[in-house]
Amino acid sequence: MTEEVRSQEPIVDREDIPGVRSALLRYRVMAYVVGILLVVLICVGLPLKYIWSVDKVVVWTGIPHGWLYMILLITAYDLGRRVGWSIKWFIAIMLAGTVPFLSFVAEHFATKNVRATLARSEAVAEQA
Repeated sequence: MTEEVRSQEPIVDREDIPGVRSALLRYRVMAYVVGILLVVLICVGLPLKYIWSVDKVVVWTGIPHGWLYMILLITAYDLGRRVGWSIKWFIAIMLAGTVPFLSFVAEHFATKNVRATLARSEAVAEQA
């Protein structure tokens, strides 16, 4: 390993890595579910409601999206707390669930960030 990796303190302790992986899985599932519901709500439900006066799709996707968005916020907080995200990350991740397709982009970058953090932490832990 390089000197740079050896000099870094592990961001995630070795015993906390399984918990971070579980938190990442929970976050990813919620990001996808919330994202899909929002896309259906915006791209299908709202046109049906305002063009053809059919509001069932809005009711059946809007309410679950709202409740599941709250769970997404909790899972994002749990994951971010475990890996030490900054407040900017938290805000970006939390707002991503309100813009169609953006929760998928945010999930990609969050997963990339967490996996890099875990890899760095494992590399440092192996050197110790």
